[in-house]
Amino acid sequence: MADAKLESPTLIRMKLMWRSFKENWKIFSQSKIGMIGLYIVIIFAVAGFIVYPILAATVWKTTSLNAMVSYNPVTGYDFVQNNPAPPSWAHLLGTDPLGRDILAQLLYSTPREFMLGIVAALITVIIGTLIGTVAAYFGGALDTFFMRVADIVLLFPFIPFLIVISGMMQVDLLTLALIIGLLSGFGGITIVLRSQALIVKSRPFIESAKISGASDSYIIVNHIIPNVMPLSFLYMMFNVTGAIFSEAVLSFFGLLNIKMSWGLMIYTADTAGYIIGSNIWNYWWLWLPAGASITLLCGAFYFIGRGLDEVVNPRLRKR
Repeated sequence: MADAKLESPTLIRMKLMWRSFKENWKIFSQSKIGMIGLYIVIIFAVAGFIVYPILAATVWKTTSLNAMVSYNPVTGYDFVQNNPAPPSWAHLLGTDPLGRDILAQLLYSTPREFMLGIVAALITVIIGTLIGTVAAYFGGALDTFFMRVADIVLLFPFIPFLIVISGMMQVDLLTLALIIGLLSGFGGITIVLRSQALIVKSRPFIESAKISGASDSYIIVNHIIPNVMPLSFLYMMFNVTGAIFSEAVLSFFGLLNIKMSWGLMIYTADTAGYIIGSNIWNYWWLWLPAGASITLLCGAFYFIGRGLDEVVNPRLRKR
């Protein structure tokens, strides 16, 4: 016993976190809808971050197939055939009215959709968690102020407000992520996380920490925030879905300053008159791949959130 080395608090904390992760993963893996969402997200991530760079560096090089064909998703053009062209061996998902490869556009846009959703969700969760825990801990006028701000934000029609902002200024993906993150961070997530923080605040170990002389900042950072983080992570998944959908809507109206996105692909087909009457089915490849991608990725993050709901809320677990 004398030779035994005491483990550092950091190592003990890491072991406890790993044990908690394994237990939560076991619960999450039992959720079929959650696992379906995770598989879909992994497929999109592999396609956008691995498959596209490989294809762009090998198969889709300008000289690899035909000197008259370019697979650049933004400036590319196929001079060989009439555009828009239906799916073929040269273009597996066809070309758009500007002669650009649909599959290249789809894969090129995938990492940017991930970036938009994750950045917006992170900003939302960070702001909502900090404001919710601080308001719950201190209460009083500070709590009242932030709750009234949250009420005002909830009253704003989100999409129309983003349309107005996009019409007043040049908005790229990063700017859009910041706007969505800030608006959502001061909205409903603050109210939800404040409610959870109030429950944590009333527990005996918080009172024990106060009696032992712990500062307010120490209690908030080390006791309250870690206990509301599972709920924060859950709402992060839902906010990714909202951000991707918002970008698709704004791109469809042509209000974003971006090179390419799934919403912009549908916008291009719409402005060229290919989503009118019978053209919508005769030229299905112009809108269906992008529309299906938006639906699948948004749905996948929602499914993950539903799976995480069973981890956060024990009452939803199967007995």
